[in-house]
Amino acid sequence: MKKQLLLLLFIFQISLAQTAFEKGNQCYQKENYTEAINQYENVLATGKHSAELYFNLGNCYYKLHKVAPAVYNYEKALQLNPNDEEIKTNLDFARKMTIDDIKIVPKVGFSKLIQDFTSSYYYDTWAWIAVVLAFLFLVFFAGYYLSGTALRKRIFFSGMFFIFLGIIISVTSGIYEKNRIASEKTAIVFAESVSVKGEPKASSAETILLHEGTKVYVLESIANWKKIQLTDESTGWTPEEAIKELN
Repeated sequence: MKKQLLLLLFIFQISLAQTAFEKGNQCYQKENYTEAINQYENVLATGKHSAELYFNLGNCYYKLHKVAPAVYNYEKALQLNPNDEEIKTNLDFARKMTIDDIKIVPKVGFSKLIQDFTSSYYYDTWAWIAVVLAFLFLVFFAGYYLSGTALRKRIFFSGMFFIFLGIIISVTSGIYEKNRIASEKTAIVFAESVSVKGEPKASSAETILLHEGTKVYVLESIANWKKIQLTDESTGWTPEEAIKELN
């Protein structure tokens, strides 16, 4: 009985999320962006997350000229779908509304190549790729087992080898990407402006002034302060309420 109730609750939540998502789309088409945001937030409240949902939220905030929420939601969408060109384009437009122009120090080396490869898909996508390849491996194994000629057996065996290699790469990439996302804590500045301090205290000297929409990397936390790193590799401390973490 308990399992049946949980199943009914799950179905109800899916139905509620779908209804809210469709209402949000209708409000967006009518240019009622505030109500569209409310509907999309209702979907998030049910626990449903998707690149499309965050992308639509980003579009709404962009239309309302709310820089930080727009950048934040586009970044969330890009995390779930790293290869979507439309998300990348809209994120670039949102970033152009930010005030801060911070130099980006490019990463180089073998680790950069690995990261570029693994980040081409979200770790859930890597997992699905591994599942599909595992199914193909079983198909090729059946073909190898049932083949009546040596040539066909060699063909299927070679296929099994390359598919198995693909499974290993997919699983490894998924694990690496999940760990990278977990360790690389990023955040968006939500405060209209915030002073980055040299030390985690209000009386410390200001090192830089940041504005809403700027992306930072969170290195550590002390009390109500976050140590952040900018894309130019400079660091400092900011009150935790001034930023909103993406992970």
